[in-house]
Amino acid sequence: MTRVLAQAGLPRTGPPGRRSQVEPYLPFILATLQKFPTLTASRLYAMVRERGYRGRPDHFRHLVACHRPRRPAEAYLRLRSLPGEQGQVDWGHFGHLVIGRARRPLMAFVMVLSYSRQIYLRFFLDARLESFLRGHVGAFTAWRGCPRVLLYDNLKSAVIERQGDAIRLHPTLIDFAAHHRFEPRRWRSPAAMRRAGSAQTSKDSTKAPSLPRANWTTITRHCFPACSVACCRHTRRTG
Repeated sequence: MTRVLAQAGLPRTGPPGRRSQVEPYLPFILATLQKFPTLTASRLYAMVRERGYRGRPDHFRHLVACHRPRRPAEAYLRLRSLPGEQGQVDWGHFGHLVIGRARRPLMAFVMVLSYSRQIYLRFFLDARLESFLRGHVGAFTAWRGCPRVLLYDNLKSAVIERQGDAIRLHPTLIDFAAHHRFEPRRWRSPAAMRRAGSAQTSKDSTKAPSLPRANWTTITRHCFPACSVACCRHTRRTG
C-alpha cells in the first residue's frame, strides 16, 4: 500500500522511518530517471553500485518504482462508425509450411468491420495481389455486401508508392474498388486506429490457438487443394 500511495504522488504519513541506504544516491537516481525515464532498474542498480551503494537489488527495484517518473495521462477519443460504413484490411504472417521441397509462407488475409468488429479471415500461401483481391471477394460474399470505405496500411498488395502521408494505390485495386463500389483510403495513424479498433489488433487476436477447433494440422489439410481456409467470427465490442 505504501508503494502504491507513493507512486500516486501522495505524501507519506505516520512516524518517520529510518534512514535508507539509497538516500545519498537519490539525487543521482532522480536526475538519471529524469533524463532516461525508461532506463531499467537493473542497469540503474549497476550504476549506483559503482558509486558505492551496497543495498539489495530487490529493495532497490522497489525504490526505483516509487521514484520513476510517471507517463502523462493520454486522452483518447473513441471514433465510431455507422454499420457498413468502414472496414480495415491487412495481411498477417502465420509462419511457413513445407510442401515437398518448397517452403511456403502461410499468410492470412484479414478484414474487420469497424462497427461490429466482425472478422473475415482467409489463409493463402502467398501475399500476391490476386490472393489479396480473392480475399476481398470472399469477405464480400460472406457478408453479402461490402463496406462503403476500406482502409489500407502500407501493403505492397495495395500501395505502390508512399511519400509521407500521401500514397498511390495499385491501379488494379482502384479498378477493383470501382467495380465493387467502395472507396479505398489510406490507413490512419496507429494511435487513431487503436482508438477505432483496427485490423492489426484483430489480426493479433486470431493467432492459431484462438481459431475455433483449428490447429496447424487442420489448417494445412484445408489449405489444399484450395490453398485457403476462411472463417468469420464476431469479437466483443469494447469501450
